[in-house]
Amino acid sequence: MSTDAIVLLKEDHKAIKAAFKRFEEAGKNAHATKGRLVDKIIELLTVHTYIENEVMYPEVCGLLPTLEDDILESYEEHHVADLLAAELAALSPEAERFDPKAAVLIENVTRHIDEEERELFPRVREALGRKQLSEIGERLLEAKRKAPDSPAQPSALKKTVDAIIK
Repeated sequence: MSTDAIVLLKEDHKAIKAAFKRFEEAGKNAHATKGRLVDKIIELLTVHTYIENEVMYPEVCGLLPTLEDDILESYEEHHVADLLAAELAALSPEAERFDPKAAVLIENVTRHIDEEERELFPRVREALGRKQLSEIGERLLEAKRKAPDSPAQPSALKKTVDAIIK
C-alpha cells in the first residue's frame, strides 16, 4: 500500500464519491437506505476532513507558503461540509429537507474534491518530492487511526469551532 499523501487522499475521495453515487441512485423513497448511506458519508467526510485539516493542510502550508490562500479556502469548504454533515446527522431520512441537504453536501464536496485533484494536488506533487509526500502520508495514516468518525465527537467539534474562531 502506498503511503504517498496524495494517493491516500485520492483513495478517500474515491470512496466518498462512490457513497455519493449510491445515495443518488437509491431512489426517492429509499429512506432507510439513504439514512445508512448518509451515516457512511458523514463518517467518511469526518475522518477525511480531520486528517486533511490536522496534517495535510498545515504541512503543505508550512512547506509551500504560496499555497496558503488555497489552503485557507479548503479549510472553509471543509467547515461548510462539517456543518451540513452535522445538520444531516440530526435529521430523519424522512424529513423534508434531508434529500435537499444531502444534495447540497454532495455538490459542495464534489466541487471541492475536483478542485483539489485538478489544481491543488498537482501543484503539491510538483513542489514536494516522493519522500516528503510519503512522510506526510504516514502522518495521515496515523491521524486516521485516531480521527473522529462522527461530527459529534469532541475532536470533530473542536475542528468546527476552530474554523469559526481562527
